Amino acid sequence: MAHRNDEEGSIGNSMHGVTAREHVFSFSVQGEDGLSSHSVRSDDPTAKFALPVDSEHKAKVFKPLSFAKPHMRAFHLGWISFFTCFISTFAAAPLVPIIRDNLDLTKTDIGNAGVASVSGAIFSRLAMGAVCDLLGARYGTAFLLMLSAPAVFSMSFVADAGGYLSVRFMIGFCLATFVSCSYWTSVMFTGKIIGLVNGCAGGWGDMGGGVTQLLMPMVFHVIKVAGATPFTAWRIAFFVPGFLQVIMGILVLTLGQDLPDGNLSTLQKKGDVSKDKLTKVFWYALRNYRTYVLFILYGFSMGIEMTINNVISEYFFDRFQLQLHTAGMIAASFGMANFFARPIGGFASDMSARFFGMRGRLWTLWILQTSGGLFCVWLGRATSLPIAILAMMLFSVGVQAACGAIFGIVPFVSRRSLGIISGLTGAGGNFGSGLTQLAFFSSSRFHTADGLSLMGITAMIFTLLVAFIHFPQWGSMFLGPTSDGIKSKEEHYYAAEWTEEEKLQGLHEGSLKFAENSRSERGKKEAPDGASTPFENENPADV
Repeated sequence: MAHRNDEEGSIGNSMHGVTAREHVFSFSVQGEDGLSSHSVRSDDPTAKFALPVDSEHKAKVFKPLSFAKPHMRAFHLGWISFFTCFISTFAAAPLVPIIRDNLDLTKTDIGNAGVASVSGAIFSRLAMGAVCDLLGARYGTAFLLMLSAPAVFSMSFVADAGGYLSVRFMIGFCLATFVSCSYWTSVMFTGKIIGLVNGCAGGWGDMGGGVTQLLMPMVFHVIKVAGATPFTAWRIAFFVPGFLQVIMGILVLTLGQDLPDGNLSTLQKKGDVSKDKLTKVFWYALRNYRTYVLFILYGFSMGIEMTINNVISEYFFDRFQLQLHTAGMIAASFGMANFFARPIGGFASDMSARFFGMRGRLWTLWILQTSGGLFCVWLGRATSLPIAILAMMLFSVGVQAACGAIFGIVPFVSRRSLGIISGLTGAGGNFGSGLTQLAFFSSSRFHTADGLSLMGITAMIFTLLVAFIHFPQWGSMFLGPTSDGIKSKEEHYYAAEWTEEEKLQGLHEGSLKFAENSRSERGKKEAPDGASTPFENENPADV
């Protein structure tokens, strides 16, 4: 049995240890000595970490300038992998004015290709959640990076609209690295800082959509200066993101680690990790209505962000008669805002939860996403370049911060099915992007400016669904927690994901520990910092 730290309110060790599905988000704080060993047995060889950890060896602090193994290394490998895939997926967007002339693409062709670029990831993101549960985030990330790299190289050989659409569809599968990235950080860091950590990982990865707006025109220009014709230069340029994916795939395999205590396959062979049943993990994700609400909400935050990545460069190029490089620089600023905007959303979610609990997280999400939709409408109505740039930047901050706020909520929806729910939520982003591109930008029915305004209005309408997310133990935007003495307990909510037979085997003990640590979502009045919990002196199996 693990040594108990009174400050952390440790309640014993889970019989599973740390597994790919042991997502315990601790409400504990770092002790005065700042050492990790004070929350585990002093003779435990896995207790020697570079960062302070909780009783399940998840990091309690976030040091973005560190590359310490395993926590910070997993963080950096995760977001850089996603960053690389974002570059590949949207590499064609800033070069569309050249590609359309070479391949004789119509506006419909360009719009359909944009839809295709994000549609493939709907399925790959759904699958990635299961892959992380079964094989671990390391294998999922590395294999997808290297398997999708040939599709990036293939862009250099397309000859017509059909080939262009098909290759962009295949490249888009690599966007599932977002799911493995968020999953990886969720098993490495505690819940009290998970909004900030996921915000940084997702935001810095999304930043690839902005970097590619600068990188690809620059690479194109260098190749053209070296002597290639424009129609040859854009094709050669695609070898750059392709090789980046191969390099990152190798680095993830050689440097990464699935879990704080080791790789999933190794721990399973030792018997330290038990396997869950995929059918049950899927079932508890699909039966939770909050999964579908988050799917839609992410569709109108991350979804419209990806749509903008596909249309914004061409929009500025055509509407304000700019040079390709200038339009690319402006478009890049939208994606580059992810460096701070999405982490701000995650941090705001964590801070609001500290004072107002889960209800604070929900209100934060609604405010951020609604403001993003409002500024999107303004972008479509802007008639001068300075106003359009200002509206775009405000829009980018709102919508990207909303993405960070959403993944401050996702880890608390289900403890057992976190991987699947992360995948479904992520797939919602791709679904929303495909839907908005198909509805507003894939035909001549709407001018691009009108499509932007209509997309913003649609986003504000669907954001109202935040009000329907209700947790019986914490409440919702307008309603408090249930008055039922049993259903108002965190233990009841998370233990409901296990059958009586599984409980007899003790498989639900990790969920009970998760429940205790999630009491921070009650807010400051209910669970103030440093306060011990009612179950501090009880065994989880007896709760």
